[in-house]
Amino acid sequence: MVKKSGSLFLTRPLKQKMLPELYLNCLQSQLSASQLLTLEMLVWLLQFHKQIRIERLAAYLPLPILYESRRRHVQRFLILPQLSIPLLWFPLIKSILLTQIPSGTQVIVPLDRTQWKQNNLFVVSVIWDKRAWPIYWQFLKHSGSSNLAQQQALLRPVLRLLKSYEIVVIGDREFRSVELAYWLKQKKVYFALRQKQGSYIKPKGQEYQKLSELGLAPGMKLFLTGVKFTKKKGFGQFSLAAYWKRKYRGKGSNEGWYILTNLKSLEAALKVYQARSGIEAMFKDCKSGGYNLEESKACVERLTSLVLLIAVAYTCAGLRGQAIKSKAQQKYIGRLKELKRLQRRHSNFWIGLYGQMWIAALESCSDWLRNLMMIRPNKRRFFQKGLRAMAVIQTVF
Repeated sequence: MVKKSGSLFLTRPLKQKMLPELYLNCLQSQLSASQLLTLEMLVWLLQFHKQIRIERLAAYLPLPILYESRRRHVQRFLILPQLSIPLLWFPLIKSILLTQIPSGTQVIVPLDRTQWKQNNLFVVSVIWDKRAWPIYWQFLKHSGSSNLAQQQALLRPVLRLLKSYEIVVIGDREFRSVELAYWLKQKKVYFALRQKQGSYIKPKGQEYQKLSELGLAPGMKLFLTGVKFTKKKGFGQFSLAAYWKRKYRGKGSNEGWYILTNLKSLEAALKVYQARSGIEAMFKDCKSGGYNLEESKACVERLTSLVLLIAVAYTCAGLRGQAIKSKAQQKYIGRLKELKRLQRRHSNFWIGLYGQMWIAALESCSDWLRNLMMIRPNKRRFFQKGLRAMAVIQTVF
């Protein structure tokens, strides 16, 4: 971009890389050149159109062939054996995490499910900057809660993958079983699993009682050690962290948290469990708040691959959003503050997504932009700043 004859001109179109080098280096070891290009195009379509339905992807796919041929091309791609989570995704997410979280430090690993129509998606993720990144996932063949065997099957490969970190597994009341806690304890893994208030415990020197009988009230915190959970025998003793958030401006929870844990303090247990909201935010970003996963009508095999595409797109957008913020250019992408809003308006995911769309719009509308800048010379100073910001943001892509 240069200034010429009193006006601003774009000397060349700005070209984006769909995927960073780290992604390409990991993916090209498992995919052929044509398969990798197809994956890049599908991820590009996800980022710009935020549609996961195969019919929509085929309609947008920029291949010069018949629509029906494009649809079959997408369908065949999604059932490739190379699109294996352990073979393709595990090496990639491990490499990504090593660039963001140093080996040996603590990682918070939430368990959760999301269900729509006949689909029941069970996900293990890792918390990164207040958002969750998917690590491993499976579609359950039934509706409703997962069982202990399914939870162990999903966790085993994740624990091996993250063995260089200090792992803390967290889960809501679906994952409350003392059997899961005992299994994690045997694996030398930390955990914080929320319990139902009707569950029985036996504190030191006392009889069995329900959690609701502990007298927890808004504003109170408790931390009990050497507690037996449930009346089943053979599981040993754990700790109980309990907290009921005080109401603020008339808002608050109707009940407190009762957390089964092997962490050493109340503060540690509450800190990791509070991070669980990151997986709820991830589900929203992947469903109606972002990629519209619930609109897909694909079979389970193709849905599993579509979630893989979302995982690639989602982590990529988050990393680019982080890079844009590190260059202090996020004010050109979205609103930084909002009246009466305490939390930031846009996550790294949305900053990365909007930044990519903004740069792409510049490429598509460069002639209109040039003409607009020429007929509004009084705004030239602001246009110059904006173009410099675009050039900085472009270095992220």
